[in-house]
Amino acid sequence: MWPENSTLLEITDKEFEELTKFVYGKYGIDLSRKRKLIEGRLSNTLKAKNMSTFEQYMKTLFADKTGEEMHTFLNKITTNYSYFGRENDHFDFLMNHALPSLERRRDGDLRTWSAGCSSGQEAYNIAMVMDQYFGPRKKAWDTTILATDISMNVLNKAKEGIYPGKDLEGLPPQWRQKYFARISNDTFQVNQNIRDEVIFRMSNLMEPFVYKKPFDIIFCRNVMIYFDAKTTAALLRKFYDATAKGGYLFIGHSEAIDKRSTDYVCLRPAVYQKPL
Repeated sequence: MWPENSTLLEITDKEFEELTKFVYGKYGIDLSRKRKLIEGRLSNTLKAKNMSTFEQYMKTLFADKTGEEMHTFLNKITTNYSYFGRENDHFDFLMNHALPSLERRRDGDLRTWSAGCSSGQEAYNIAMVMDQYFGPRKKAWDTTILATDISMNVLNKAKEGIYPGKDLEGLPPQWRQKYFARISNDTFQVNQNIRDEVIFRMSNLMEPFVYKKPFDIIFCRNVMIYFDAKTTAALLRKFYDATAKGGYLFIGHSEAIDKRSTDYVCLRPAVYQKPL
């Protein structure tokens, strides 16, 4: 049981080493300098579960086969905030540069991946850009978007496409009207035609990528900020191999790629291209 006046549990050296080693090995996230953060953000979680030690919590965490307990843990120790129109210059570049270039070089098939898609705003935002760009020509194109995350729970939420009004503030008013239906006073759902453009799948970026054809567009934004340099470099090599020639990689503006460690060409901050 918890002491009456205690609000913070301390993780032992052994527990901390075991936890950080497990998370790094399975998800590539480096928590070696996050001891106080783990204690601070997880103490209430343990309290809610009537656990008095991190050892008890870790047994539950490691035994969970669904991935939901780990996803809850990762959400506690990382900043997982997504909304429509986030880093909007990426969508402007997609609309005005990437898609025109790809349309000239592709024949009706455009492969896009939203990696680390969270609750789906980014993937749906891409689908809206595609719809705006192609217009009536879209019938001649397969623009299906693959969206992946490690949690089935968050993916199920993404599939529903239901969001609070504040998540839509970054979109033009005409897009809000065209692509969403109001389902309550301040809750909106992405229209079915846009939801049908996105396929959601559970996937861990640390595991081998499985795909039939390379991708023309990969979004992986604000995910690698939690990886160390070695893990980031390895992931970038995997992304590069999964990118079609002339394809694009979009990363978060708070992330950086060592140009010496990749063959991607930097077109502008946070936008990279695989040479033709």
